[in-house]
Amino acid sequence: MPLLPITALISLINITISTQKDSPKHALIPYQDLTKMISIPSKIASDTAMKLVWSDEFNFGTRPDTTKWGYNIGSENNGWGNNEAQYYTSDATNARIENGNLIIEARKESRGGKNYTSARLLTQGKASWTYGRIEIRAKLPKGVGTWPAIWMLGENITSAGWPTCGEIDIMEHVGKEQDVINWSTHSKLNNWTLGTQRSNKATVDNVSSAFHIYKMEWSKDDIQFFVDGQLYYTSPNEGKGSDYYPFNAKQFLLLNFAVGGNMGGNSIDDSIFPCRMEVDYVRVYQ
Repeated sequence: MPLLPITALISLINITISTQKDSPKHALIPYQDLTKMISIPSKIASDTAMKLVWSDEFNFGTRPDTTKWGYNIGSENNGWGNNEAQYYTSDATNARIENGNLIIEARKESRGGKNYTSARLLTQGKASWTYGRIEIRAKLPKGVGTWPAIWMLGENITSAGWPTCGEIDIMEHVGKEQDVINWSTHSKLNNWTLGTQRSNKATVDNVSSAFHIYKMEWSKDDIQFFVDGQLYYTSPNEGKGSDYYPFNAKQFLLLNFAVGGNMGGNSIDDSIFPCRMEVDYVRVYQ
């Protein structure tokens, strides 16, 4: 091509610089490249040292990988301390893999004195982490009485108990408030029993008809909660000690689908069962 005059070349350079400066710093990347997504205003997204350290893509077999996941069974402590209406099992009817997704299914059936069954999977004793990024791509159940959650508990829960161990709620949704996502952190002095939990809620469209990416970015300074790359809530470390911010120690991950309970509500629509929570993947970066 012919050479440009020097004045035209300088003008072209200035236009290019101006365009780059004014353009968005982060653009959405097509789904197949979601592992490379950079989120604004993430404090750790620019850290090129972040590596995938643990994941489950749910692409193999028909049951969850027992080297990665265990189960809570039953309905101990008065419905897991929340008056929940389901009995948790490890049955394939309640937890299985289909078409590359983990299916956690709640069913209307009697077990252990409860009128519903479901599943609660956890990495306790198998994997736990301190700090990093956790991403879960999931589609949530719909219907009054449903209460799915993606959350974490301190590895020291068996010795310290709850809420001293700390709890991080990456996503909670209840069917009586369709398309409203809740985020919370609980500690000894900031928890729901005292009404002092750190929390937020916001509307996210189509959580039961489409998959969304629920992400947490966790550091010694704060915990940030995202959906599809958008920041919705930050729970800060105010430097008051572990009774307020116990999140400088290892936590394990839980995926569960509760029915009814303190948050799900006493009203349960039996016409919705069986209904399911679907998880496409879980990825942990550090």
